[in-house]
Amino acid sequence: MAETPMNDLNATERNAAGEPMPTSEVEAWFVREVLPLEASLMRFLQSACRNAQEAADLRQDVYAGVIAAARKSLPDRAKPFVFATARNLLIDRVRHERVISIDTVSDLDELGLAADEPAQDRVLIARDELRRLRTAIDALPPKCREAIVLRRIEGLSGREIASRMGIDESTVSHHINNGVRILAEKLYAEEPKRGNKP
Repeated sequence: MAETPMNDLNATERNAAGEPMPTSEVEAWFVREVLPLEASLMRFLQSACRNAQEAADLRQDVYAGVIAAARKSLPDRAKPFVFATARNLLIDRVRHERVISIDTVSDLDELGLAADEPAQDRVLIARDELRRLRTAIDALPPKCREAIVLRRIEGLSGREIASRMGIDESTVSHHINNGVRILAEKLYAEEPKRGNKP
């Protein structure tokens, strides 16, 4: 049996062979089968869209999808295929609009979600611990306090702290180590006993 050149294959045989449709065939099919549906397609899209520009944009998306699919295989019936493509694009658009970006919601209460708030006793304990830490930091020698705040709160590197304070990096390390030691002594030596109230 002699081999048949690809140009001599009809569309069905070409599709079975997995070959893409020639652009000229797709364009001819599009002009012949799809463009005559434009008026009814636009009525359908305008009934589902907010304005004419949105419908026109969606029409272009429908055409792009139809042409992409037709390059693989020409549909047997154009009208149901075009309207199914339009319906699917509308469904995708609705799904996309229902997704709420966390960046667009300034107040999470607007979403009606339950907040994961800690229990009241945990809030009070945390506030007490923060108050004790603030008092301990305020009681540090000034250079130790500044180095600790710049490192642990502002997150600066040793080099940045040295530059800002006008001292050597080794001196910064000394102030931070000294400050951490003093804080540990104050916070853990004075830690109140929980549960055993007089």
